[in-house]
Amino acid sequence: MAWAVWFTGLPGSGKTTVARETEKQLASAGIRVRRLELDQIRKVITPEPKYTEEERRMAYAALAYMAKLLTDEGINVLIDATGNLRQYREVARRLIPDYAEVYVRCPMDLSMEREAHRKASHAPRNIYEKGKTGKSQTVPGLNVPYEEPLEPLVIVDTSKKLPEESGKQASEAILKKLGGSHG
Repeated sequence: MAWAVWFTGLPGSGKTTVARETEKQLASAGIRVRRLELDQIRKVITPEPKYTEEERRMAYAALAYMAKLLTDEGINVLIDATGNLRQYREVARRLIPDYAEVYVRCPMDLSMEREAHRKASHAPRNIYEKGKTGKSQTVPGLNVPYEEPLEPLVIVDTSKKLPEESGKQASEAILKKLGGSHG
């Protein structure tokens, strides 16, 4: 049976980097996965996002449903999305029998520093700066809550580990708990 694992953490914590490294580690172990990156999917679902509570609820529900469809087809899924409220992630938990979360922990100050210097085109830029100056009132951890997972499969601390180490830690936890469904 296929599984889904949600990589959650503050913006700038390293979710995408760790999810990509985990994907590489799993591939080298012969495990096929599909990574769903909300920042990419959002470009289709909400091309001009407002990041309202209603919009977030819809985007996360759509993301969870996409993951469910893939797991129903035997494809393992890595979900790369902040999912700042537990209720967003709970939708995926209800839909997908073999579901877990990886908490990508990083202190707010380091997340802010990383996000300010991020070169990736896949994610919105300068969100913390916009949140601090009042241009945005919806920045997780700054203007709106970020709720840590209550029972993550594993916590990877990206302030203490390199991306490769974090990906290895996450992939080992996934293989141990969810098994090696080759999808």
